[in-house]
Amino acid sequence: MIQMMSAQEKKVHPYKFNMWLAIAGMIMMFAGLTSAYIVKRSQPGWESFTLPGIFSVSTGLILISSLTIQVALKSFKAHHMGKYRLFFALTLLLGVVFITLQIMGFYRFNELGMKMTGIGSNPAYSFVLAIAGLHILHVTGGIVALLVIFLKSFSRKKRNYDSMPVEIVATYWHFVDILWLYIFVFFHLLH
Repeated sequence: MIQMMSAQEKKVHPYKFNMWLAIAGMIMMFAGLTSAYIVKRSQPGWESFTLPGIFSVSTGLILISSLTIQVALKSFKAHHMGKYRLFFALTLLLGVVFITLQIMGFYRFNELGMKMTGIGSNPAYSFVLAIAGLHILHVTGGIVALLVIFLKSFSRKKRNYDSMPVEIVATYWHFVDILWLYIFVFFHLLH
């Protein structure tokens, strides 16, 4: 009986397994994009650039959001719903501000004359838009998941303290945070 229980405990929850598969796919996609960037940058006409400072601010905020989601998860597991909701809401807010700052960073590129799309654009800037833009889409997906889980915490139904959905969302959120850190460092090291 004990051996059967420990074998069941070792199984990965199907939702966690699916999330890890999705993360593996995203890792391959971003590895491919950054590899293509490295290969393409040796072509003539490739312009070097420095990321506008607003990207540093957004990086700090998304790193803080990793801390807030972790506090929210621990609070949920301890059944401290008020603290859980507060830190979950902070994570949501930081995610929205992150995306806003990223978009402002793209506008800053344009203000500096670094056209990202269309006639007269440079592939270097287009790559930044593609890579960071795809990351924004993944963060947006995380925000939607955060919002759904957050709204469920206000449900009047009998409370189920199954932490699995919160753990999955927190893991995904940590992943998009680490992914942005990789992208940010990648662009800084190459320029």
